[in-house]
Amino acid sequence: MKEDNEVVIDKAELRRMSKAERRELASLLAELDEPSPPERAPANAAQANAAGPGEPTPDRADPFQYDPTLRRERRLALLVSAACCVVLAGWIVVLAATLPHHFDAHHWRAVWVNFDVFLLAAFAATAWAIWRERQILILLLVLIGTMLFCDAWFDVGTSLATSGFVISLLTAVFAELPLAFLAFVGARRLLWATVAAGILAGQQVHAGQAAPVVAVTGTDKWGQAGTRDRVGTDPCLRRTRLAGHGLHEALPRGRAERRAERAGRARQSA
Repeated sequence: MKEDNEVVIDKAELRRMSKAERRELASLLAELDEPSPPERAPANAAQANAAGPGEPTPDRADPFQYDPTLRRERRLALLVSAACCVVLAGWIVVLAATLPHHFDAHHWRAVWVNFDVFLLAAFAATAWAIWRERQILILLLVLIGTMLFCDAWFDVGTSLATSGFVISLLTAVFAELPLAFLAFVGARRLLWATVAAGILAGQQVHAGQAAPVVAVTGTDKWGQAGTRDRVGTDPCLRRTRLAGHGLHEALPRGRAERRAERAGRARQSA
């Protein structure tokens, strides 16, 4: 017993481990708990035979493979996107041929003041989502990044050949574009953490473990996460917490953490 206890990792050792090392340990533990393919094959075959043509099974986890409604929605979205591309391409040709080189804009002050008011509201909503660590932060970061890019584009484009061009260019290069880049990077990292958490939960379900259950609040009717199916009839991003390690997923990684992740991947490949 003493020899076995010497190799047990205690809480202090876990705290000293980097995030990459803890992730590697968690993935290894999940692999050890997962049944071997021969053990799962009979159960999955029985489930596939018992399930109806429109019901999901672990072997048929993609909802687009068995849900006709989702297939219709995807085809409709594809048709709408393709039609928008065709219409927009034609509209660009029309604008390039008909727009004048000079134009006196009306309500110039109202347009820019209202745009900045909307940008301020987006920053305030983002600050609230950061404080509460809610999933809607991903959408708000994308919104802020897009608005900042638009702000930089029109600031520089409308100030060409004017005395304010230098200020507009410096503001875009050193303020608006870097903030937009950070917003997009943070949204990408948070989205990746959310997808990774869903995949891990789905692996736990297929391995026979209990899947994490999302708390039911108000009128929400949530089910188990990680099944790649519709998780609820009324999912609210304002009330759903961020997946993974929360806001830590959106922060830039340090050099030591990146080195530890590369070392962990090298050990896994070996």
